[in-house]
Amino acid sequence: MGKVTIKEIKQAWQRVKTVAHETPIFTSRFLNEKASAEVFVKCENFQRVGAFKIRGAYNAIALLDQEMRKKGVIAHSSGNHAQAVALAASMQGVRSVIVMPRDAPRVKVNATKGYGATVIFCEPTIADRERTTCELMEQYDYSLIHPYDDDNVISGAGTVGLEFLSQVDGLDVIFCPIGGGGLISGTSIAVKSLSPSTRIIGVEPRLVDDARRSFKTGKLQKNERIDTIADGLRTNLSERTFNYIRENVDDIITVSDYEILQAMLFYWERMKIVVEPSGAASLAGVLSGQVDIQGKRVGVIISGGNVDLEHFFSHLQQKITHDS
Repeated sequence: MGKVTIKEIKQAWQRVKTVAHETPIFTSRFLNEKASAEVFVKCENFQRVGAFKIRGAYNAIALLDQEMRKKGVIAHSSGNHAQAVALAASMQGVRSVIVMPRDAPRVKVNATKGYGATVIFCEPTIADRERTTCELMEQYDYSLIHPYDDDNVISGAGTVGLEFLSQVDGLDVIFCPIGGGGLISGTSIAVKSLSPSTRIIGVEPRLVDDARRSFKTGKLQKNERIDTIADGLRTNLSERTFNYIRENVDDIITVSDYEILQAMLFYWERMKIVVEPSGAASLAGVLSGQVDIQGKRVGVIISGGNVDLEHFFSHLQQKITHDS
């Protein structure tokens, strides 16, 4: 298992900066008053494919040798990683195959295909995703682009933290969502290397708290349930990300789905930005009051903004049709 340092993250940034957006920092007077702090929101919901994932996917594919690139890449995902791998591969002239569950939202399937990937459907279980992926890798010798258990993906994700520090000086604490741990691993490595006094707080849903339990016990834990609205945070940590988190993260807190929904609503109503539940978890952590941030300069990372709005707009359309 390799070792990601600030050197690898800076190198990743040289590759990624030509294709990824430098996402903006938003502030809100009302949020500052509510949190009793200066809050700076890093908006990866404005990133290409609507999430930070393009950074890691592009970096990992860019580092494949020529023979691997000729054979193509594969990933299993029903969400942001699927779209990121599809786009990153297409931009580099590499074939991509994405294994997706049959019940994946149509909007995400269409987006993944639209970015140039071949989509292979599987049964909606983690076991079948992994089995289907392994079978295709054995048959075609594709290279796996894992969403988080890959040092090159983590290095790419770390460019979020690197970029954040270049945009805002003197952050006392940064709140970051945790799913599989790729984003917080890379971000915490970058931040602790450049600003050791900045505290890193991970935030995950209370219903899927494997990261917090792992952090507190010192032993890697697994989730027994995945019933949270934050679908991007249902994933378990890997040994790799767990080790990076133990080395660089100061604390992990959990928030309820209700708190996540309220944070999401705050973004939509008060800041006029579309944020998915997973991306809103970090703000939920800020507003939960579990960490003393009074008078501090606080960073908040929005990991993504891909919300399936089909049902919402279908309801409006039916109402329009009915009214007319």
